[in-house]
Amino acid sequence: MTPLIAYLAAVVGSACGLSAVSRSRVDASWKVRSAWLWLGATAIGGTGIWVMHFVAMLGFTVDGMPIYYDVPLTVASAAVAVVVVSIGLHLVMMARYQLGRLVAGGVIAGLGVAGMHYMGMAAMRMNGEMHYSPVSVVLAVTIAVVAATVALWLCVHARGGTMLTVSALVMGVAVAGMHYTGMWGISVTGQTGAPDAGVPMIDLLGALLLGAGGTVLLLVFIVVGSRTESERRRYESFRERVADERVADAS
Repeated sequence: MTPLIAYLAAVVGSACGLSAVSRSRVDASWKVRSAWLWLGATAIGGTGIWVMHFVAMLGFTVDGMPIYYDVPLTVASAAVAVVVVSIGLHLVMMARYQLGRLVAGGVIAGLGVAGMHYMGMAAMRMNGEMHYSPVSVVLAVTIAVVAATVALWLCVHARGGTMLTVSALVMGVAVAGMHYTGMWGISVTGQTGAPDAGVPMIDLLGALLLGAGGTVLLLVFIVVGSRTESERRRYESFRERVADERVADAS
């Protein structure tokens, strides 16, 4: 059940993010476009990636070894996810599309997302030591970079509700795939018993669900309440046609 909920979080965050990014394409103002991209980064990085990660972590247990979390490091990992996705989006969306920018943005965002994942793992406190399989780490980082590059490409090219929906489903698979690939190579050795530091996940769960739920609702409200890219293009075309007609009537 946990993987399904985590996947749904990734899809919802990706869908909101793609919708926000699509609205940046028709704004001439740099500040407005940047604001839409930051909103998209919050949806993709914050909900689609970070929330997905910690929902998925609810299903990670070690027999006889309670897992606590370092709160500052956990919060820092969320900030990293949002910032690196924003950097990638700004590289690709704020200038003329170029393959070099796409690759650079994908590498930066992908490495950042992988870093967020392992920061989240480092935030875990337990009476044991985690060991990472080098193969799983390399695979997870590779998937993160490829997934981020594909996600940025979709942000540029996805048009219409159907393609945005399909893109969000694909991005959800990529994000979940990266996470579970990284988790696949983890083993834990140590003693049973609760750690001396950190807070239990159950204590974070309320704040996590409240923050995530509130963020998703706000994002949906903002995105749904604004014109879509096609609607705004039709509106601008209508305004230009009315202006031309007025000029013709005046002459």
